[in-house]
Amino acid sequence: MPFDLSLYLVTDAALCRDYGLERTVEAAVEGGVTMVQLRDKHASDAEMIAQAKRLKTVLAGSGVPLMINDRLTVALESQADGLHVGQSDTAVQEARAAMGQGAIIGLSINTLEQLQTAPVEWLDYVGIGPVFATASKQDHAQPIGFDGLEALVAACQLPSVAIGGLKVAHASTVQRAGANGLAVISAICGQPDPYQAARAFMR
Repeated sequence: MPFDLSLYLVTDAALCRDYGLERTVEAAVEGGVTMVQLRDKHASDAEMIAQAKRLKTVLAGSGVPLMINDRLTVALESQADGLHVGQSDTAVQEARAAMGQGAIIGLSINTLEQLQTAPVEWLDYVGIGPVFATASKQDHAQPIGFDGLEALVAACQLPSVAIGGLKVAHASTVQRAGANGLAVISAICGQPDPYQAARAFMR
């Protein structure tokens, strides 16, 4: 499936609680979000499958892919468009074998060593970061800053999306670093107006 990493929304159920997860995603996509990843470290597989199916309905006809974070079973059962995995999550090769060539597979990268050993032949893109420390993910790796982002992007042969504590003010710097886009959580999830929050990035 074709994909655009320009503005990649990673969901957070707790941050979206007041506005509603589906409503947040719908508004954010209307505002310009180009890719959505369902991430929920606390939900059961069954709960995530149900949520993913609801989001698939929300995204129907938009051309915006739905990615699942980490859980291959959820991605398969919900017929999501792809899977994003971390260094200690489901093996990339396993994900590709199970989901097929048409699926979008992404991998989190934090160091040059991880990039050099990544199974690029099975991947469609990499997520590079965290650029900054973020409260949205307590167990994140060491922040790499914009210098680290630029160095990893320069060494990367795949499309890349920057992630980690990024706000609207960082968009142009991410672009100058050479990344294909930026991924955000709290800059859209939990905002009073997710549509306007997404529009601000697109401007």
